[in-house]
Amino acid sequence: MIDKEGYRANVGIILCNDTGQLFWGRRVGGSNTWQFPQGGIKKHETAEKAMYRELREEVGLSPDDVKILACTEDWLRYTLPKRFIRSNSFPVCIGQKQIWYLLRLVSNDSKVKLNCSSKPEFDDWRWVDYWYPINNIVDFKRNVYVQALEQLEMFLKSMMPPGR
Repeated sequence: MIDKEGYRANVGIILCNDTGQLFWGRRVGGSNTWQFPQGGIKKHETAEKAMYRELREEVGLSPDDVKILACTEDWLRYTLPKRFIRSNSFPVCIGQKQIWYLLRLVSNDSKVKLNCSSKPEFDDWRWVDYWYPINNIVDFKRNVYVQALEQLEMFLKSMMPPGR
């Protein structure tokens, strides 16, 4: 779904473990590009339903494997570099607007499966420190990652034992 301004509705997923580390996935394609899971919201689909669908398709997890800790209050937007804009498509998509979810993995991380769709997004993954993604994401997504992590940090801290 692309809005009248040209932004595609999307969800982003920040998956954490019990120690506060985050899931960091390497995109298929050999470019050594890493990111959080994300994906489009389909027509007549809520952001939460899209999040669970993308979680299953990209990471192999079901709703029973995670607990929702929080989500961003509003859309966070990024604009695509001109080289990625498909000007010959209609409507033209100039970027994405995203609702970000912070999830805690409540099952064992052996449940993570990257091959649950016919076209996998990731070919590897690892746990990283909370702020690691900021300096390791493609430039045009960096501001959205900063905003999402800043907005959701307090919810992660609230689940951590005192002194962490």
